[in-house]
Amino acid sequence: MRSHKTMNRSGPGKRVYGNARTDPGFGSSIRCHAGAPQIAGRSIRKLFTALGALVLLAAGCTPFGANRLALFNGRDFSGWTYVLSDTTVSFRDVWSVRDGVIHCTGVPDGYLRTEASFADYRLHLEWRWEGEPTNSGVLLHCQDPDRIWPNAVECQLQAGNAGDFVLIGPSRMTVGDSIHAIARGWRVIPKRHASSENPAGEWNTMEITVAGDRIVCEVNGILQNEANVVSLVSGPIALQSEGSPIRFRNIWIESLEESRE
Repeated sequence: MRSHKTMNRSGPGKRVYGNARTDPGFGSSIRCHAGAPQIAGRSIRKLFTALGALVLLAAGCTPFGANRLALFNGRDFSGWTYVLSDTTVSFRDVWSVRDGVIHCTGVPDGYLRTEASFADYRLHLEWRWEGEPTNSGVLLHCQDPDRIWPNAVECQLQAGNAGDFVLIGPSRMTVGDSIHAIARGWRVIPKRHASSENPAGEWNTMEITVAGDRIVCEVNGILQNEANVVSLVSGPIALQSEGSPIRFRNIWIESLEESRE
């Protein structure tokens, strides 16, 4: 999210919503998680039974093991849905897959989000900029309704500020000794350290851990932010289109409950 703009909370602008069943740009129309509305804790384990693994493979998803799931299968957008701010723009002109990498033009504003919801997990993803680095983000625990922008907690990918938290209200979290709470709009909670991002054009890694109401964000192995008593503890995960061309790859999620057992 751009720190210098006013967020469009209701917005007179047009919005378009889509999903894998109605937009030809998505490829497979099978839901990646066999229609499960919530993937959290023990429900992840149930997906990786012998039958569950077959369902995931048929849908184009890649199970790594007993507690890890590839959210992006490297081929198409199975298991994802999208929101765009402009009805005149085709999804396929914004989001595409080439050589196992998600390509996003960054224009218009919008996001690609999982159809399933998650809680208590470790999320891994990699990103890099094409050309001038500008703005994007990872939206955690998106709440209904879909809009620009949804009620969520953002882990910032904005160039120079990757690792900031952004509350998109209504939401609340505690960082250090400070309580941050908003009823509407948005608020940036700065990262702990100077930028740990690689030069533009190089791949970066973000690791996000969600344990109950705690969120930890690492950028290229550096702990950049940590929040407790977070009000939003579960929901879909989204990638922002918000600025300039950006690439994503190696997006996977791991159940913390499984890891502890």
